[in-house]
Amino acid sequence: MPGDLTKRSGRHISPLRVVRRPAAVAAAVCGLLVAAAGVTGLALASQTGRPAAPVTKPTFVPVPLGSQEPAPQPDITPVAKPVGVIIPAIGVRSGLVRLGLTSSGQLQVPSTVAVAGWYTGSARPGAIGAAVIVGHIDSHDGPGIFYRLNELHPGDKVYVRRADGTLAVFGVTSVRSYPKADFPTLAVYGPVPYAELRLITCGGSFDFDTGHYLSNTIVYASLVQ
Repeated sequence: MPGDLTKRSGRHISPLRVVRRPAAVAAAVCGLLVAAAGVTGLALASQTGRPAAPVTKPTFVPVPLGSQEPAPQPDITPVAKPVGVIIPAIGVRSGLVRLGLTSSGQLQVPSTVAVAGWYTGSARPGAIGAAVIVGHIDSHDGPGIFYRLNELHPGDKVYVRRADGTLAVFGVTSVRSYPKADFPTLAVYGPVPYAELRLITCGGSFDFDTGHYLSNTIVYASLVQ
């Protein structure tokens, strides 16, 4: 589970909430209703006393001639691990530290505000799935690596450098702000059918009484190259 940057002095990343999906229950109920409707339809058809179509001699279709090619196999070549992130539109150039989970199940955070981190429990940038990169917005000493993250716009490019020297290029699709109590856990960490990227930091108003930001800024991006 993700962590809380606010637990460290001057560093801010929000905890996440567990998202429940009551829609799954509704889908199961709908499935039962559809199945019941199908059985009813079959029963009504059998009460007509005659077949739905005249019985005729079956027609056989010859197998077409020509060579048969095997079905193409999916590309399962592993993607190299990320080592850096570059966001020209907001002047970001940073190495990437690797982040896991703490003993309490919280997401680890970078030990300094000057560097971003890749959550190793997420996809590698460029592989199918959502890669997650987090960074601090600021500290008592000044701006952090993602201080200007909320200034990104759809179409801006995010470049992730990988250990093999290749670049994964992402295009920003949206920039959103959420109250920490409403963090979109499923949208950020849930499965997706394409290669995507999530950039996360704190944002919104700052609560001087608690020393915490009240919101999270999340940038959504999709692989373009």
